[in-house]
Amino acid sequence: MLCEKPIMGWNSWNTFAENINEDLIKKTADIIVERGYKDVGYEYVIIDDCWALKQRENGKMVPNPELFPSGMKALADYIHSKGLKFGIYSCAGAITCAGYPGSFGYEFEDAKQFAEWGVDYLKYDFCNFPLSANKENAYLTMAMAPRNSGRDIVFAACNWGEENPSQWMRSRGAHTYRSTGDIFDNTKSFTEIFRSQVSNLNGNGPGCYNDMDMLIVGMKNKGHVGLGGCSDEEYLMHFAMWAFMGSPLIIGCDIGNADKATEDILKNPGLIAINQDDECCPPFVMKNTGMYYTMAKILSGGRIAFAIFNIDEQNEWVQNISVLFEDLGIRSNSGLKVKVTDAVTGEDLGIHEDGMWINVGVMKFRICVCEVINEKN
Repeated sequence: MLCEKPIMGWNSWNTFAENINEDLIKKTADIIVERGYKDVGYEYVIIDDCWALKQRENGKMVPNPELFPSGMKALADYIHSKGLKFGIYSCAGAITCAGYPGSFGYEFEDAKQFAEWGVDYLKYDFCNFPLSANKENAYLTMAMAPRNSGRDIVFAACNWGEENPSQWMRSRGAHTYRSTGDIFDNTKSFTEIFRSQVSNLNGNGPGCYNDMDMLIVGMKNKGHVGLGGCSDEEYLMHFAMWAFMGSPLIIGCDIGNADKATEDILKNPGLIAINQDDECCPPFVMKNTGMYYTMAKILSGGRIAFAIFNIDEQNEWVQNISVLFEDLGIRSNSGLKVKVTDAVTGEDLGIHEDGMWINVGVMKFRICVCEVINEKN
């Protein structure tokens, strides 16, 4: 099965947009390996829009020879030689968002070409889609095309949440689907995306994941989507939200210039472990006050994690929030105890019965992993 777990990788758009070339992509692949990103799970190197000439030649998309003089097959071979996977961009419309050829009407031809190049991942956008065409059928067609190309290609549908894709994208063959508009580098953007998706979780699971858009961690108000920037604490909250929600983790910053704080966030072992857990269960909401969200997520090994995200910027007080283990499926009269560990820091928070209180400040969060202890065994 493709996409047994959420995809992890890097995409060129958030930082570089049209300013891409094969040297940048090769350098990024080198960095992913040399700086340990591959070791923690990041494996896809994805070129977004603007890689092609503005017109097809003999019905085929043509990589811009000034940007990619060696061609896409050679670039894919280089990325594969690093033990990584190669991703590329196209669009369900006749023209991409930046004005390049889309795949509308050319789905099987383009998928065959991508397969010949060695593509492992296809991001499929939604700009300039004909009003007379059917969205669901368009994504179904491009889901079928790679499946008949002779190569396994992850199909990453990106229709920005139009017409409730959580209700039909899985059945139309998408391995991931974008459920939101574009993310920007500020707290308002990532918290609004989070709020919009807490009710859109149940369809997440092996084979098809709700993509909340690329990560802005470490952008520091630079690049194409830099609109204000965030503090390192806010970037950590953003990463924790995406990890807990089961979204693909696609880096958008320039990792070649990433500082230590950014690397530490993107490589956080506890958060990645939750995102990549073998069960891949979607989280569920226990409480939504409008000020803070309490959520839980079943993990492998009989464990369960809970998360508290306090994103109410109107109030400045610390929230003292109770988590009852009954709400985690652990009956208080069962005699079971729970060992609690902070997922971000790895700190042992002790053994508790019935529940515990957690203090969470404004624009702060807490994620804990709970392991059931049966002292009778």
